[in-house]
Amino acid sequence: MKSILFIIGIVPFFLFSQQVTISGYIEDEQTGEKLIGASIFELKSKKGTTSNTYGFYSITLPSDSLMLQFSYVGYTSIVQKIESGKNVKLNIRLKPSIELKEFEVTDNAVKIEQNTQMSTIELQMDMVKSLPVLLGEKDILKTIQLLPGVQSGSEGSSGIYVRGGGPDQNLILLDGVPVYNASHLFGFFSIFNTDAINSVELIKGGFPSRYGGRLSSVIDIRMKEGNMKEIKGEGSVGLISSKFTLEGPIKKDKTSFIVSGRRTYIDLLAKPLINKYAGDNGSGGYFFYDFNTKLNHKFSDKSRLYISNYLGDDKFYAKTKYEHSDNNVKYESKSSSDLKWGNIISALRWNYQFNDKLFSNTTLTYSRYRFNVGFSEETTRTENNTKTKDGFSYDYFSGIYDWGGKIDFYYIPHVDHYMRFGAGETYHTFTPGVNQIKMNDTQFNLDTTFGSQKKFAHEFFAYLEDDFVVTPLLKVNVGVHTSGFMVSQKTYTSLQPRVSLRYLLSEHSSVKASYSKMTQFIHLLSNSSIGLPTDLWLPVTDTIKPLYSNQFAMGYAHTFKSKYSFSVEAYYKNMQNIIEYKEGASFLGTDKDWQQKVEMGKGWAYGIETFIEKKTGKTTGWVGYTLSWSNRQFENLNFGKIFPYRYDRRHDVGIAVTHWFNEKVDVGIVWVYGTGNAVTLGMEKYQYAQTEYGYTSFQEIEHITERNNYRIPAYHRLDMGVNMHKKKKLWERTWSIGVYNIYNRKNPFYIYFSYNNHNERVLKQISLFPLIPSFTYSFKF
Repeated sequence: MKSILFIIGIVPFFLFSQQVTISGYIEDEQTGEKLIGASIFELKSKKGTTSNTYGFYSITLPSDSLMLQFSYVGYTSIVQKIESGKNVKLNIRLKPSIELKEFEVTDNAVKIEQNTQMSTIELQMDMVKSLPVLLGEKDILKTIQLLPGVQSGSEGSSGIYVRGGGPDQNLILLDGVPVYNASHLFGFFSIFNTDAINSVELIKGGFPSRYGGRLSSVIDIRMKEGNMKEIKGEGSVGLISSKFTLEGPIKKDKTSFIVSGRRTYIDLLAKPLINKYAGDNGSGGYFFYDFNTKLNHKFSDKSRLYISNYLGDDKFYAKTKYEHSDNNVKYESKSSSDLKWGNIISALRWNYQFNDKLFSNTTLTYSRYRFNVGFSEETTRTENNTKTKDGFSYDYFSGIYDWGGKIDFYYIPHVDHYMRFGAGETYHTFTPGVNQIKMNDTQFNLDTTFGSQKKFAHEFFAYLEDDFVVTPLLKVNVGVHTSGFMVSQKTYTSLQPRVSLRYLLSEHSSVKASYSKMTQFIHLLSNSSIGLPTDLWLPVTDTIKPLYSNQFAMGYAHTFKSKYSFSVEAYYKNMQNIIEYKEGASFLGTDKDWQQKVEMGKGWAYGIETFIEKKTGKTTGWVGYTLSWSNRQFENLNFGKIFPYRYDRRHDVGIAVTHWFNEKVDVGIVWVYGTGNAVTLGMEKYQYAQTEYGYTSFQEIEHITERNNYRIPAYHRLDMGVNMHKKKKLWERTWSIGVYNIYNRKNPFYIYFSYNNHNERVLKQISLFPLIPSFTYSFKF
């Protein structure tokens, strides 16, 4: 009996002792840049894993002789034999493939059907830079709009609407820091300079527990870390902007940096035209800029520090000046108008590897978004060498400021089991809308500030995420995200369960299912009729409740010929406590607090998405199709009846393809199609008779039966571009020629009723962009 007990006790210990752990980092051999999502596959056991967002991996397997294959798209795979019966620290450097034909990504890479994660797409930055875009300005968010389940707001806009959600429901992260306004040029371009970006991941559903705070999507964007080996630079000159990036080692293999800047010169191009018509009496213009920096320092193989920053602004300005004399009195009048908005984003991150199975990341963050409108006027009166001044100024500003901190842990006990857990807190300062008026003249001075007052809030969260294999066919990711929000002596808390399942049907196909509950404690008020960045970020209050959603998804995933991945997913999402302006309300009004200007309601979204993608070879790209419905309901809007969301589109198609003819020439093609957005139109008009002082006048009144009662015509567009490369000994140059809307489709941007020559009431439309060519010169050294 004692012998049996001894055997029972010693067997688990013996089995455990036969396990070895291989861990380390995977990086680019030429730059030292960490490779995110690289595949690690053991050829004998057919077990595999991927590197995390910092390039770290850990795989635990039986201690028999191991054959580990390391691979990444666009890089040459390598196989490493491990014969040691002990844990091994193994850093891998993969070499970019110089073969134009087939990048060496083998059949053993971890594929889409293997993971529990669904509704997730990773963008390749080379693909983003090869596709044709408006005015040649490469854009991450414009590329994301081509993916299934994602819709753009309007013609040329970089707005993102995911699975029936609003633009505020997207958690856009830059190096782990939330971005509150991601657009330049009134929404036509995003703030993300592609030359400074390393990776982009979109998550639409089945949300991992580590993410929270938004309902509809996560867009996780990571900046480059800086070349650890040698100084490298790249830049471009386009029709409306230029950019330049410099990166390299401060101390080789120890400390690196990257600096990247971009600025438009629309103001400089328009200056001769303004001078022609305004002369010396006026000036004006518009420009935007952004600036990215990052410092990366390696203390040891286990400890690394990152400091990253983003600074960006848009500015529209106009100035006028007039002089005249009257009865020996000289008058000088000056006026100026300004419209400014922009972001500051900063992150301090420290990675630490406790051992070969436990990894941590500690982050301190700062984020600021501000919007400002200003107008000032000053008149100087000169009489008998005596000057008097009268002045008036008006400023409106809003914004949100965040200070935050969080810690994340990655624990990988086994190749078939990993855990993530962590916690964090953010301190918010909201400025919903402040008006400031200053007036001074010879009679009196006025200096007053009014509008919504600042709000201060604490947001906190903790999460646990466990991904493990139940059987050889069934894999589960289960977790919970708990969060809270304290504002004005009111505290909200939320428990959000998450679960994702994957069941293998064969070696190359699987079915998946997921459920996610999401909570959002901040709202966005958007006055879309103005078309400016007048968004107001607002916290929950006693009367304005948090946003909630429940999303269910099921899907099928398949990889064939080791090159093509195919997925189809069906989803259903309900949303509670969505807010919308009351009829006739505006963000500029000061008579009421913002809480009295909004209605709370609910929404539903459901649909089917299909996606086919090819990532390797001379021809790469994808085809995506979405069939979807999205509706809203508010008690005091539309008579309480359900109505379609403005961006409800029944059909949406996105096709993006690039093809390399040889090392010197590649082409990109984009075609999009979407059924028309829903808009509100008064389909009937009545003559209203009004009698005053014995005189009768008639006024036309529109009769609107319901909200979003009309569908504008379908949107479709074809873009084409060609990139011509030439390599020199020390540098490389590229000419990019593109055509946006190549068949000159007049897509509707705005529609309205007017009258024709026969006094008949007809619908007319305004279109923004016809066929537009673009030229860009790029270089690398």
